[in-house]
Amino acid sequence: MTASDARALAQLLVQCSDDALVRLFAARQISPTVTWNDAFDAAEALLDTPSVERALARLTTDELAAMTTDAPLAAGDVRDRLQSLALVDEDGMPYGAVAAALEAARAEGRLAPSSSAGGGSAVDGGTTSDDAGAAERAFASLASLADILHAALAHPFGRIGAGTLGAADRRRLIEAGIVEEGSTADELVVIAERTGLLAGQDKTWLVTAHGGQWLRSDTLTRWTDVAAALLGSMPAGLRKNEGGWLPTSEWTGAYPLDPTWPARAGTLRSLLQRWAVLDDADRPTTWARGAFRNEATGDAAFEPADLERLAALLPGEVDRVYLQNDLTAIAPGPLAPQLDMRLRSMANRESHAQASTYRFTTETIADALTAGESADSLREFLTGLSLTGLPQPLAYEIERTARIHGTLRVGPDSEGRTRVRSDDEALLRTLAVDQALRPLGLVADGADLVTRSGPDTAFWMIADARYPVVAVDATGTRRTLDRHRLAADPPAPTDAQETYTILVSRLRSAQGGDADAAWLGRELDQAVRARATIIVTVRMPDGTEREFTIEATGLGGGRLRGLDRTVDVERTLPVSSISGIRPA
Repeated sequence: MTASDARALAQLLVQCSDDALVRLFAARQISPTVTWNDAFDAAEALLDTPSVERALARLTTDELAAMTTDAPLAAGDVRDRLQSLALVDEDGMPYGAVAAALEAARAEGRLAPSSSAGGGSAVDGGTTSDDAGAAERAFASLASLADILHAALAHPFGRIGAGTLGAADRRRLIEAGIVEEGSTADELVVIAERTGLLAGQDKTWLVTAHGGQWLRSDTLTRWTDVAAALLGSMPAGLRKNEGGWLPTSEWTGAYPLDPTWPARAGTLRSLLQRWAVLDDADRPTTWARGAFRNEATGDAAFEPADLERLAALLPGEVDRVYLQNDLTAIAPGPLAPQLDMRLRSMANRESHAQASTYRFTTETIADALTAGESADSLREFLTGLSLTGLPQPLAYEIERTARIHGTLRVGPDSEGRTRVRSDDEALLRTLAVDQALRPLGLVADGADLVTRSGPDTAFWMIADARYPVVAVDATGTRRTLDRHRLAADPPAPTDAQETYTILVSRLRSAQGGDADAAWLGRELDQAVRARATIIVTVRMPDGTEREFTIEATGLGGGRLRGLDRTVDVERTLPVSSISGIRPA
């Protein structure tokens, strides 16, 4: 970094609007707590080599290539962006520190000539995707991701420090047949997180409200929503100026000076392959080619004609099942999402192939009753869903479970406690001594049991202990509880203007009317602090200029003191007469 560059940038920073300063600091990822006192501090820090290298690592191949010529950058979007990042001056030339960093990168072989000049096609001409294989992978990923979200609704996943899926939960998904061995589970969780279906909160992965809505949408909508979100979040370096994306073969070189980018590009390709946006050869699948070709800067838009090809290859959804005497239900194909969600609330899904199997048990039917179903609603739903009527064993199990369900009623009383009521005194006595319910501190109060725990907490603890319990309100009317814990809405992003208010105000308050004098004072102060030997140019009374080589020793009262090395005498020079300094 040269003093002239820092001075020039400082003057530009003074002229910038507050909004422009905020955008610059945010883009360069400047901490709002930096101790800069004025624009000169800011300029020196922005041109410091580590800061410049961090900024260059976020530039695309085209942006870096634009600064590798000796000529000023032509006016346009690239020049405007680089100026807004404080990497090129007002004439379009890279600052010295930037040019030095680029030269060092070239010497180390990290900065090669752009391979994307002219822009290749994102679609390989003359080749065809394995549509059937890709569609099969799309269906498998759709089914597995839906099962992962259902599993997370019932039991939120553990989230380890790196933000990935915990080993125990990964093993649980594999043993349940939801995912295969390998990276499948991790990649699907990453896809869900990047597309807003799952959110990490504290040490858990939770389904978001959007994830719950996604589970209720049809198969093609599910695929399109996730694919569009993945493509819409692709970094700018993969996009071509004329629209669409670079060929996947060029993705690795999109950010030449970012050492982490090749691995990130590989992850992105793997995720897009997993979701059948790319085929096994990293080419866009037939149904994704339109989005790759036409998308420029906004959200990816898939063409209906392309999606028809995918729809034709995906297994068709069914809306009926075969109910069996062995308390199972067999869906001859992928069950429509709304029906699948409700059926899962009353039966365990056992197989995860296209022809899925669901099994009814006393516990699953009790869970459905606990969640708000009744014997009548269960019979009505299953009769309408079944191709084989309602088998007598299943009808009997529903009646038997419903008959005893609700023997225990849990709700608030008038004194702010939670009251557990039942006509079965023996059941209440059993409840009172059950060690699993000891944390509730249940005590007798007349014919009932009471606890200081909240009604919902008491209800779920008793339900988990497999007692026939229902939740009621203060009047005794049954109420439905939804156990599914969804991720809280993410906090609104902090406004950048607010983030940098104090820093911008501090820089503005330090502005003086004479930038040249302020810069000179800064240089003299630094020379004194370092006891540096400098060459000082002084304007003489007759208008001529004279240079003195001195070791700066003091500054105060408008005068610079120092030892003149030429004649070995102490000199005191009026600062108002100094027109410039430079290192000796």
